[in-house]
Order: sequence, then C-alpha cells, then structure tokens
Amino acid sequence: MLRSSLEMKIVTGTAHPELARSICSYLGVPLCDATVSSFPDGETFVKINENIRGRDVFIVQPTCPPTNQNLMELLILADAARRASAARITAVIPFFGYARQDRKDQPRVPITAKLVANLIVAAGVDRVLTMDLHAQQLQGFFDIPVDHLYALPVMLNYLRSIGLSDLVIVSPDVGGVKMASAYAQALDAGLAIVVKRRKSATEIEAVTVIGEVEGKNVIIVDDLTETAGTLVGAAKILRSQGARNIYAGVSHTVLTDLAVERLKGSEIKELITTDSVPARADSAARVKVLSVAELLGEGIRRIHDDESVSSLFDISNTKTT
Repeated sequence: MLRSSLEMKIVTGTAHPELARSICSYLGVPLCDATVSSFPDGETFVKINENIRGRDVFIVQPTCPPTNQNLMELLILADAARRASAARITAVIPFFGYARQDRKDQPRVPITAKLVANLIVAAGVDRVLTMDLHAQQLQGFFDIPVDHLYALPVMLNYLRSIGLSDLVIVSPDVGGVKMASAYAQALDAGLAIVVKRRKSATEIEAVTVIGEVEGKNVIIVDDLTETAGTLVGAAKILRSQGARNIYAGVSHTVLTDLAVERLKGSEIKELITTDSVPARADSAARVKVLSVAELLGEGIRRIHDDESVSSLFDISNTKTT
C-alpha cells in the first residue's frame, strides 16, 4: 500500500512497456498515458497526456537495443516530466546500456558511461533505480542518488525450485568472482572460475578451469551476455573437465542472432535470465525468463514512501536457512 502524500505516476517509453505494465500491476496503479513516437526524419516525439504537476514520476526505460533510440526516449521523457512540473523524477533503468564503456583503456577513447550519467542528470532526473550494473562503481558516475538492485533473489528462487545437487557456481572470468561467490554462498555450493582469453569482440577462448567441476552440476553466472561467446566457451571447457549438467544464470540477456545460434549448438542446458530487457521469441527453447517486475515494483514503492531500499540489495540476506 502506498503511503506517500504525493501521487505516483509511472511512465514508459517504447523499450519495454510489458515490464512497465507488470510493475504497475504489482503496485496496483495504472500506467500513465503518454505518447512516444517518431517523426518521419527519425526524431523522437513525446507527450505526457495526463497532469503530472506535483506528482512522483517514475520513468521505466531500459537502455537496451536500439540503445541510442531508447536512451533518447528516456532523456526526452525526463525533460517532458520536468517541464510539466513533476515533484520528483526517478529513472527506472533495469538494464543500463553503455555500462561497459566505464574507463579509458585505450588512447583517445571516451568514458561513455559517465557521459550517459551526465546526460540523465542534465535531463532533470532526481534519482536512478537500476539493476546489476556491469560495474558497481558506475553508481559514482551519477551526481544524484542511485539505488542498485540485484537479480540474485529472483534467480535463487528458481534455482532452488529445480533442486540441483552437487552444485558448483562458475564465474566465466576473474571479474565475476564476487557475483559467483554470492550465489555460491546463498546456495551452499562450490565455486570455480574459468580463465579466458578474448580473441575479438565476439570471440572468446576459454583456457582452463580453477576449481573442481567433475561430476558436478554447474551454473555459470554473469551480469550480461550479448553474443554468448563467453558462456558457450566456458560451457565447452567445463564439459571437457567432466561437468554434468551445465546451466547459465545471466541478469541481462541481450541476444544477437549469433548468440541464438551459439546457444542452440552449445553445452548449456538452460539459460536462466530476467525480463530486464524484452526476450527474443526465437530463443525460448533454451531460455528461461524470470520476471523482475515485483523486485523493481517494491523498489519503486519504497522510494515513493521514503522507506529504506537497502534490504532489497543486501545479498547477504539471501542465504538458505
């Protein structure tokens, strides 16, 4: 039940209206009527068709592909809400695009993640609610409060329901050890790491496995997959090391055509993911999509009611009792 004196308004662009409607269903509020379309020259047009003066506005818009289009919609929606005198504007970004461009790792390249954060703040957003950022330090790129949720509780409920025994959680690279460790602790499972070498932007070579996986059920966990090169390469070497059933748990699945083909011929029995971005229909046979509408909806409710959001992203509370 909502307790804030401000009326809540939830607005969505065209990136993922199904998720926005599911969030509204959880909260028991209607989706705000808004027009989001394009002019013949490709420019984005936005009009909020309801009075939002003095309202608490939440804009639900993952910046998934088409990334630039969806990002511009978010910025223009925020500007429209600000100019319509909204009391507070929160950008709900389940998937934050450009998150991997977070540092200068080559000469003369931008830090695009910081640029995007600056644009969101400049558009008039007062707060950001997001999930499973590629790097947690991205929260510091914003000069406004950021609430960072994790898909882990949603994933754990499903993983426990399928009752896998002799379980090992696998990080597909050294950078993902913290996430894998959280899953392993919550599921009382073992932990392993795949050491990989990137050959190109779309091709990964898995080199070796650190940890015992022979005869074990394994779950490869990661925050994002697009081409599935890392997952498929990791699964191949895990099979060669004697792993039994191989699953993958990925927070954000932005599957390309190449990824769908790779998954079809891979050792991965099931890819478990969330609806932070719209799911591809042609990948349904290998992909299990879990909804994060309740998780995001609860985050929105707590922000709206000025309650603590910290318990929603405290992964230490997810351990099996």
